[in-house]
Amino acid sequence: MNKKYFTVGPTELFPEVAEMYRGAAAEGFFSVSHRSKEFEEILEATVNSVTTLLDVPDDFYVFFLSSATECMERIIENTVERKSFHFVNGYFAQRFYDIASQLKKEPEFVKTEFGKGFDLANTVIPADSELICITHNETSTGAALPLEGIYGIKKEHPDKLVALDIVTSVPYYKIDFTYIDIAFFSVQKGFGLPPGLGVMFVRKSVLEKTKDMQSKGINIGTYNNFIKLAANADKWQTTMTPNIPAIYLLGKVSDLIIEKGVEAMRTETEKKANLIYNFFDKHDTIKPFVKDKELRSKTTITLETELDTAKIFEKIEYNGFVLSQGYGDYKGKHIRIGNFPVHRQEDVSNLIYLFRKF
Repeated sequence: MNKKYFTVGPTELFPEVAEMYRGAAAEGFFSVSHRSKEFEEILEATVNSVTTLLDVPDDFYVFFLSSATECMERIIENTVERKSFHFVNGYFAQRFYDIASQLKKEPEFVKTEFGKGFDLANTVIPADSELICITHNETSTGAALPLEGIYGIKKEHPDKLVALDIVTSVPYYKIDFTYIDIAFFSVQKGFGLPPGLGVMFVRKSVLEKTKDMQSKGINIGTYNNFIKLAANADKWQTTMTPNIPAIYLLGKVSDLIIEKGVEAMRTETEKKANLIYNFFDKHDTIKPFVKDKELRSKTTITLETELDTAKIFEKIEYNGFVLSQGYGDYKGKHIRIGNFPVHRQEDVSNLIYLFRKF
């Protein structure tokens, strides 16, 4: 039986990906040098596609790295001389903070109970913070912070850089990059692609901070520091041999979503999310983990239960569906369901039907 992956990442692949890959391989695209004209054309096409899809302004660089976690590390290295400030509401927001600490910075944070939000408008951010780090859609808990609240932070602190984790936000959530300096995601979630590529958007003016740090002798990394990434991006190149298949496929999937209709994708995502939440709000033993409906993620839906989750996963998988376990301390307590553009409404209905037996 072919399984349907409703996991939160890696997740189901777009069915068109296999044919896209075979066609590109037959054309020899994946054997070209990353310094060749052929690769430059691939990179330029992908950058144009993904920035069009996500409405990223022209004053942003697009950098390609190995993962979203690497993006976190490069961001801290290249923008924080001493202090970053972190909103911690889940395990991935915690990871961003931990990376800053491991890099010997002096990060500070505000922390909320996982699955809940913040009083964003009244959070006191230290005056000496250089970078504010926010996880918009916390994959580990299924809580999504209000975007207007995030934008308000930048409005209140225009002198500070704002970095936004949009790993499971895009392409469904529309991000207004006017109020963001850096954002990043990985392709194995909302873009329905195999893992192995992190994508980062960096406002070009951010490099002034990186260059200032470099002039002071502060470590900004080696091959993948912002200065070298930008110099190569200006030539439609990368700092080292990249994941060429992933870059190529990202462009093609972005084109596919645009062709099918971005607003139609968003409407369908909301319909699927509503089906799931409405069902589990009425379920006797399995309930949404995030109680505040305004904070419930549309893309990574987290459920809590006192039932034996191992038996639930076994039964669900027997019927052809694969879901994600709870993350960290929530393993064995949570069930996480991915709801990305790749997932069909018909399959969502069939998945929900299986839960009637628990």
